[in-house]
Amino acid sequence: MRAITACPLPEVAFLHAELQRGAYADCYTTEIARPVSQAQFVEAFYTTALFAVERRLLQWFVAKPSTDMQARELAQGATDAFAAWVVAKRAPDQILLADFTGRTMSWLMAAASGTGSAARTRLYFGSAVLPARRAGSGRLTLGLGFRLLLGFHKLYSRSLLYAARSRLEK
Repeated sequence: MRAITACPLPEVAFLHAELQRGAYADCYTTEIARPVSQAQFVEAFYTTALFAVERRLLQWFVAKPSTDMQARELAQGATDAFAAWVVAKRAPDQILLADFTGRTMSWLMAAASGTGSAARTRLYFGSAVLPARRAGSGRLTLGLGFRLLLGFHKLYSRSLLYAARSRLEK
């Protein structure tokens, strides 16, 4: 997965606000050698075979089913809810989704560059985990579960972006 790299959040990224609130946030990027719209990216991301596994788990464990058609509607702006997420913020080139628990967020952005035969699109995917107040001390913490799963989360995030890019390259 050398084509997927970790990077700082772009200045315009909606996830910056979560960092200011003490959240963990990450960002991964890749590039495609053709124009790709934000809607195409969002639909491709949420309809990959890899993400279908997550969608199935959400259906089984938290009763939040979803379909490829609902992913397409989310991508096209026809709905603001998809599986376990609702749109927190949307722009023509990016979308920020918050999960139903209010603890995690997902962010996708497609940034075009070049023109004509040199047209390219940089795809970004990032996540945020918001801290919760610890009972007793009242301190904000991301929790032990987050720390234990961080390595898996990073690999999974890179894999999701790779799967979306592969789908868009076909």
